[in-house]
Amino acid sequence: MTTTAAPPDLEPLDSFEAAEEEKAIAIATPRQLMVRKFMKHRIAVVSLVVLIILYLMALFAGFLSPYDPNTYNSSFKFVPPMTITFLDGEGNFTFRPGVNNLVEERDPETLRITYRTDYTTWFPIRFFVKGKPYRLFNLIDTDLHLLGLGEEAGALPIAILGTDRLGRDMFSRVLYGSQVSLSIGLVSVFLSVMFGIVLGGISGYYGGVIDTVIQRVIEFIRSLPSLPLWMALSAALPPEMPQESRYFGITIILSVIGWTSLGRQVRGRFLALRTEDFVLAARLSGAKDRRVIFRHMVPSFTSHIIASLTLSIPGIILAETSLSFLGLGLRQPAISWGILLQEAQNIRTVALSPWLLLPGAAIIITVLAFNFLGDGLRDAADPFNR
Repeated sequence: MTTTAAPPDLEPLDSFEAAEEEKAIAIATPRQLMVRKFMKHRIAVVSLVVLIILYLMALFAGFLSPYDPNTYNSSFKFVPPMTITFLDGEGNFTFRPGVNNLVEERDPETLRITYRTDYTTWFPIRFFVKGKPYRLFNLIDTDLHLLGLGEEAGALPIAILGTDRLGRDMFSRVLYGSQVSLSIGLVSVFLSVMFGIVLGGISGYYGGVIDTVIQRVIEFIRSLPSLPLWMALSAALPPEMPQESRYFGITIILSVIGWTSLGRQVRGRFLALRTEDFVLAARLSGAKDRRVIFRHMVPSFTSHIIASLTLSIPGIILAETSLSFLGLGLRQPAISWGILLQEAQNIRTVALSPWLLLPGAAIIITVLAFNFLGDGLRDAADPFNR
């Protein structure tokens, strides 16, 4: 009887994949390592996709919105969000989406107007329809909208998110409001970066009297309550100021106050880096201080700055929303999420028309997405996190 020798143990596939991963990590650049660690943070990746969608919707707000955000429809005030259905007026299934007609009714006791859905009347939704002209990217004049109803629907709107007290379409207003609320965060943070890097870098690089003065200024600004300071500076803007100028005024106010945290972080980094070998080598080679700061020191912790900025944007968005909600920021006819929430300032409106709080849901989604994205970038930028 012959016996066959047992085959040698094969290396497990998991061990082989782990070895290949370790080899790829060993030869990867810092940027590749950061991207690799970020892609493993699933919530951060999903948040990035959500933010990309939100900014694309804001960029194409004119095309996606079925109506002009300031168009009144007195026949349909306080219409609740309408349901898009695939059943026609006879109850038959159709592959084309549509909406049912609304019948106005008035309560004989309270005289409150309500709307009843008439399931026997159905209007199909048309895509790529002509509507009110607008400027795409503020450059191209066009009147093409993604969706709309035909002439047979009359004044009936596609109220996906309902209408407000003047019959204006909330979906269109939320889309246009995102252009202001999302952009003001980016612009303010960009200015905060400039202030924080320049002043924080000078403070940490030179030290001495300059460092003392800049740090005392930072401490003074941070000692003041943020919201009352924002309110005071915003109230100082002239009421007759044009909306474009007021937008930039609010942006500058938020950035002037919001740079202090980043300034201190940059100062701490510069204090740790100014004695490093690559900084001394740059100085000995005859590089000027400006080149040493912006070409050698700042790029060494760019990933940390990006993560900090991502976490700062939600605060700027909430600050603008708060000021506009209180009537100290942007004002009508400008549209932002804070201005839209002014419609829901009283309990009666919230109780009878809760869909007017939907801009608040957009704010919550945006803030959470930025926070999760910032957490993912911070973990990815941490060199000790594997």
